[in-house]
Amino acid sequence: MSPIVKQALFFLILLDALIVCSQITHPKASPFSRVEQEIGLSKISVAYSRPAARGRTIFGGLVPYGRIWRVGANESTKITVDTDMTVLGHNLPKGTYALYAFPEKEEWQITFHTNTQHWGDGRKNYDSNEDLFRIKVAPKSIPYHQENFLVNFDFITHNAANLNLIWADTMVSIPILVDTHGQMQLEIAKQLNENPTAQTYYEAARYLQEQGTDFKTALGYLNKALELGGDTYYFHRVKSLIEAELGDYKAAITSAKESLRIATKLEKDEFVRMNTINIKKWGALVTGKGN
Repeated sequence: MSPIVKQALFFLILLDALIVCSQITHPKASPFSRVEQEIGLSKISVAYSRPAARGRTIFGGLVPYGRIWRVGANESTKITVDTDMTVLGHNLPKGTYALYAFPEKEEWQITFHTNTQHWGDGRKNYDSNEDLFRIKVAPKSIPYHQENFLVNFDFITHNAANLNLIWADTMVSIPILVDTHGQMQLEIAKQLNENPTAQTYYEAARYLQEQGTDFKTALGYLNKALELGGDTYYFHRVKSLIEAELGDYKAAITSAKESLRIATKLEKDEFVRMNTINIKKWGALVTGKGN
């Protein structure tokens, strides 16, 4: 290689290096965001980018009807679930998936896609055979303008939540179910079989009380918790609620009074107020029964 050619190559390499070094990091038009939500003992995470409407017609315009949409901008939107879940009767195993949509005016198809390597919606590389499943949901008009595309969760319980996709004047809700009760039954059995404390029995009882189920078992757990030394205002408070659910209002009043006594001493004003209200309410029920 001649000296002139070597010198030319050197300057080309130097020019490339200068170009790389001179690149400016700039803010994205559609900034990245991540939303996480606990559902019972499980967690869902959605990683996506948030394009703005900027006065444009969104669905049927910027996002054409009948064509795949990445549910955001930039990279494909990713949804991660840390336990098995259910979406409209379809099993969603633990893992990460690309979330795609096929919007139409009256109905959307939402796809949970197993190939997470595509940039954006994948276009020609998208293969429906790699869909885990598709669901159909109806879009709803919202009474306000959502400028930046938004993913959030609502109607959250121990066992369920709605995943909402919101942009411009439109919202799509995807119902997701989790078998938290099954998980809790296994967890309760495990903890009670190892080295249970008063707090262990209390937490098991409180869960059943919050779920509105198996109150007799819950009361047995509370009695065991108190037997092991859990003489606290919140132990007695939950015991009173369980006894009331079982229709034993006299016992509920006794437990509520004990909770009230301890809460008053510790200046726990909220528990003082709640116990006072319940004592009055349950007292009226006892009187009404002629007891």
